[in-house]
Amino acid sequence: MKTENESGSEDTGSADMEQEPQLTQPETGRPVKRRKAVKIPISLLIITILMVLSLVMSAGFFVYLLEDRPDSDDASDVLNADLEQPDTPTPPEIIPEPKPEPIPIPEPVSEPEPDPEPDVIVNPVDMPPAVVAKGFYVAAWWPLRMPQYIELCNTTELNALVIDVKDDYGHMTFRSENALISSSGMSYFSNMEETVKELKNEGIYTIARIVCFRDPYWGTKRPELAIKTSSGQVWKDNSEQQWLDPYNKDAWDVIAAAALEAARVGFEEVQLDYVRFPSGGRLSDIDYGPASEEKSKAEIIAEFVAYIRGLLAMEGVRLSVDVFGIVAVSNNDAAILGQDLSLLLPNADYISPMIYPSHFANKNQNDVGQYINGELFEAPDLRPYDVVFNILQEFKRHIPDDASDCAIIRPYLQDFTAAYLGEGYYQPYTATQVSEQIKAVKDAGFDEWLLWNQRSTYSEDAFEIDN
Repeated sequence: MKTENESGSEDTGSADMEQEPQLTQPETGRPVKRRKAVKIPISLLIITILMVLSLVMSAGFFVYLLEDRPDSDDASDVLNADLEQPDTPTPPEIIPEPKPEPIPIPEPVSEPEPDPEPDVIVNPVDMPPAVVAKGFYVAAWWPLRMPQYIELCNTTELNALVIDVKDDYGHMTFRSENALISSSGMSYFSNMEETVKELKNEGIYTIARIVCFRDPYWGTKRPELAIKTSSGQVWKDNSEQQWLDPYNKDAWDVIAAAALEAARVGFEEVQLDYVRFPSGGRLSDIDYGPASEEKSKAEIIAEFVAYIRGLLAMEGVRLSVDVFGIVAVSNNDAAILGQDLSLLLPNADYISPMIYPSHFANKNQNDVGQYINGELFEAPDLRPYDVVFNILQEFKRHIPDDASDCAIIRPYLQDFTAAYLGEGYYQPYTATQVSEQIKAVKDAGFDEWLLWNQRSTYSEDAFEIDN
């Protein structure tokens, strides 16, 4: 019986190996003992080769990861990830294509910014020195009187003229170069620029009068700009005149164009007249539309004035605004007109209240008269000094304590006879009544004044002689 060891020793190879022939020694004839060759199974050899190839490929793959993977910072991260095999198979990790690193762009080196200068508020264009104006109104149809007016200014205390540029009918008083308003141009002044230049050469301060919202010309030519009734028709006042709608900012452009034309031809100041809402006629028929629900009359008028002032400031031209004298004592009238002094004073260079004694209510008109500064005037036209002095006291109350940003009060005085008031309520206005008003202005603490006469004919004896 063979033992397990014996049995194992005879098993010299695997079943699939061939047997070689037996060799003998030639002298003795004995068989030659040979060392048996070490035989490696083919399957083991194949496994070994495959393992070597696997190691080579794995090493290459690791090098690829270390070189190209953008988010890797350490090789140990990759090695550990490969060595730690989960208990259950997981899908292979999808590694995105490597993206090229962006090339950093160096930031430009800038010089350190200097410390900012303190804010300084200045006018867009330097204004010429202010003038203490004492003058009068010149209607558009009297250009031939200009030599007479110049002589009057040269020989008296007068030094300023207010000249129609856009008149009560909506016409420009000279041919305008502005296409927007050129159709309204008239030839009252053949060369307004030369006229203004001559006046300035004579030392006369030039003020351009611009009639704003009472405008029959543009109210007819462009009815979309006019005040409308609730039925959409163009509204007219008691004189059958149309008005531009202050709430319509396209209407502002027409007025602004006229003001800028005045600046272009050399005027030193623009004076806005009829810068208000209408006060006569069937006011209840007017429909100002949704805009009137957003802003009051006073607010839109003040906004308009500020707008025109801003345009003129760019040209180095000052702005003045005409207001009714009654607005200083009647809030109701101020609201109807849209002339609120608290809103207008900060937005103009000058306010010219028309404080004509004839324009205040008398007893014949309302059975009472007019209270001014606590005093009742039953026939104001008969007391020019008292009316002017007291109404200027009322205006003083509207001037703020800090008047640095407040318009200067420069009143319009009456140099015409208001016979329409009826007997007992008017008087002829001559040099005497004009002189009384001028004295009242001085006594009230004001230095400037203007005179109004629709025909531009004035009481020359009222003026002090300039030697």
